[in-house]
Amino acid sequence: MTTTDRKSTPTLVFVHGTHVSSFSWVGLTSELTLRGFRTVAVDLPGHGIDGFFPRSYQAPQDLAALAKEPSPLAAYTAEDYAEHVVEVVRRARRNGPVVLVGSSQGGVTLSRVGSAVPELIDRIVYIGAYCCVDLPTMAAYLAEPENADSLIDKVTAALAGDPAELGVARINWRTADAALLDGIRDCLAGGLSDEELTRLLNLFQPDEPVAIPYGEVRVEADRWGRIPRTYVRLTEDRLIPPALQDRFIAEADRLTPHNPTEVHSVPAPHVGPFYRPDIIEIFAEIAERAAR
Repeated sequence: MTTTDRKSTPTLVFVHGTHVSSFSWVGLTSELTLRGFRTVAVDLPGHGIDGFFPRSYQAPQDLAALAKEPSPLAAYTAEDYAEHVVEVVRRARRNGPVVLVGSSQGGVTLSRVGSAVPELIDRIVYIGAYCCVDLPTMAAYLAEPENADSLIDKVTAALAGDPAELGVARINWRTADAALLDGIRDCLAGGLSDEELTRLLNLFQPDEPVAIPYGEVRVEADRWGRIPRTYVRLTEDRLIPPALQDRFIAEADRLTPHNPTEVHSVPAPHVGPFYRPDIIEIFAEIAERAAR
């Protein structure tokens, strides 16, 4: 590969959502890499190789201790997440075009990074993600009518401890309560078998800072709004309902009528999985265009 070829090959930078890590992207990033594209999946601070798993989370679980054990993630803010990804984007940009991708709560980080360094990003892609425009925080959308069909309460039913006291939302993904597990499946992963759900939940982390949904996101037409934008709608999503995804798209398009959102719809639940063939093809096509 020549130097010119290297400079025209895009890097797709993937930002994970809440309670997961870079591993949530591995099937998609592996396939895209095998097709000749550069990919990097980011671990946000306190996630992945730096993840925190309370001692009381291990089997046999001590539920009383789990509700009280302090978490280092309590110190992290939306600013910390964004600064971490900005540095990744800066390094990736040295080698050519950058496509910035995020899912779920990762959309908050995407918007902050897009507002900070729009000149470094060739396309920004939200996949079943929060894309806050009219309201200043992710949390503000949770009480909106478009979110009424969300089954998020079936996930928060598995909370361990008081988030206000811990500084993190601690979900006991390793619960043995069948009703809680069925509720989590309904919200995040409709259609998965018991075996598939168990495998999925063992990739999750218990803690996520409570500050992230309340971190202010202010996007402007002349900065974030100048980046070409794609939204991948997950039509079977029960965490971020399609109605709320459509509101995000509509708000963004009102802000930037000159730069409308490219929209793809996929019949998938909140967690995808993102290595589905239809999702892989969407990203391969986006990567091909970014290389031109």
